Amino acid sequence: MKLIKRLVLMIQFFTRIPITPNYKAEHEDYGRGLIFAPLVGLIIGEILACAYIILNRVLPAYICVVLVVVIYIIVTGGLHFDGLGDSFDGIFSNRPKEKILEIMRDSRVGTNAVLAIICILLLDISLLLGINKEYIVLILLLMPVAGRIASTVGAGVSKYARNGEGIGKSFIEYCGSKEIIIGLVIYFAIFYLTAGFNGLIISILPPISAFVTIKLLGRKIGGATGDTLGATLEINQTIFLLAVCILQNYAIK
Repeated sequence: MKLIKRLVLMIQFFTRIPITPNYKAEHEDYGRGLIFAPLVGLIIGEILACAYIILNRVLPAYICVVLVVVIYIIVTGGLHFDGLGDSFDGIFSNRPKEKILEIMRDSRVGTNAVLAIICILLLDISLLLGINKEYIVLILLLMPVAGRIASTVGAGVSKYARNGEGIGKSFIEYCGSKEIIIGLVIYFAIFYLTAGFNGLIISILPPISAFVTIKLLGRKIGGATGDTLGATLEINQTIFLLAVCILQNYAIK
């Protein structure tokens, strides 16, 4: 029952999929529930892959890709793009730690936020267009999985950067090495079952890039927040797509 509750909580947090059960959640349920982040990514990926298959019957590929990215934003509520923007506004403000954290909590959007979001969206669309048609559905299926393992790894290797409460505190404080291991088992299983041995090969980079990204983003603030976890997720997906494009051009020939 506890595992089902945590899975539902993760679906409710990571997506805008309407799920009626409203469980009474404790703080630890959010951090412990991150073991299911890759599974939620698979659910999102299934929606994107199905949308592409349907759209591709009536529209050119470049329009399909743009619409799929729009669908991704709708399904996730753009939550992690918000974290991406807030993180870049704060971290690249060249201010002291406390001022950076204050800027990250400001609801107003600055230049760095706009540039970061635009760059990630342009990269995602361009990289998806660069993937061979025979792989695109599979990559759309796996892309959100690669992104959401960043939440598990990022929270599990970090300490909370703020002194008070925040959206990321429950995730970071209650996600540790045990959650990382279980989350990685689920993550690697998804890649293997959907893409075989080649899937395992391309699955190696995202956990590593997630670790590196969360550490780089956390240098100035001494840890992680909900915003930097969201930023890491979106950056991780882009790195995954970039790696796929490189592999298909130089390794899978």
